[in-house]
Amino acid sequence: MAVLNSLLKNRLITGFVVASLVFGCILAGGKFLLILLLFFIITASKEYTDILRHKGFLPFFKVIFITSVIMILVTASGYDKLIPLVLIAGTIGSFLAVLFRGRQPYIANVATTILGFLIAWMPCHVYTIRHIGPKVSLFGLNFSQGLYFLLMLFFVIMVTDIAAYFFGVRYGKHQLSPVISPKKTVEGAAAGTLCAVITGIIIGKLIGISFYHSLVLSIIITVMAQLGDLSESLIKRDAGVKDSGTALPGHGGFLDRADSYLFSVPAAYYYIKYFILTGFIFPLPMITEFIKKVLNVICS
Repeated sequence: MAVLNSLLKNRLITGFVVASLVFGCILAGGKFLLILLLFFIITASKEYTDILRHKGFLPFFKVIFITSVIMILVTASGYDKLIPLVLIAGTIGSFLAVLFRGRQPYIANVATTILGFLIAWMPCHVYTIRHIGPKVSLFGLNFSQGLYFLLMLFFVIMVTDIAAYFFGVRYGKHQLSPVISPKKTVEGAAAGTLCAVITGIIIGKLIGISFYHSLVLSIIITVMAQLGDLSESLIKRDAGVKDSGTALPGHGGFLDRADSYLFSVPAAYYYIKYFILTGFIFPLPMITEFIKKVLNVICS
């Protein structure tokens, strides 16, 4: 019991310190958020390469490191249109590293290196969300609309985790993914999704998003968060490790704490950019027109 209390205490203290630091950097934005993201991307990339080495793969950390750092710097400089060029250069670099300095298994080492900086690219969208949209006043405070989107994202994910855990422990009977994550249940996932959507709709109302967009964005965030969690568990289980690292007492590694954000952040960003900020709603006629154009291209 004493050991459990000590672990819980470490978990709560670590969680509070990390959450306070992250929230402070998000609130400040700019160089503070950039430094936070650089630290996370470098640390998480190291954890990723260490996990893969347990599996016998040898991803090139230097290629992942250089590509990832360039991506976040390009993003923060406002030249995110150059990201495809950086990804292409990183892919070529991955092949060159294996070609001239690699060891077996060649294909796996190239693939895991590319996957490493693709994973690192996803958190870059935190910066773009934070600085997107016009200034908005809420409770007498003026910040870019992106800050409120980020707060919505974090609260939706937090409620997803808490509700899924509570209802899963209390009412869970059917395993969601028996092989990858046997403790997760269908009941927990459903409850987490429902509570997260309700939370998102409430926050959306406060920050001036329509009911429709709040509903869709909340569903995207909570579903992607759970898929990200399962995907990181898949990598760890396949590699035979319990946690991605030991840097955060009571929590594991940085990847363990950020897995829910890997898919949800970029998915939320593109929905915000192309739908919410443009006021665009995907109508059925446009879907039909899109299908017709695709068929015309195929058949021509």
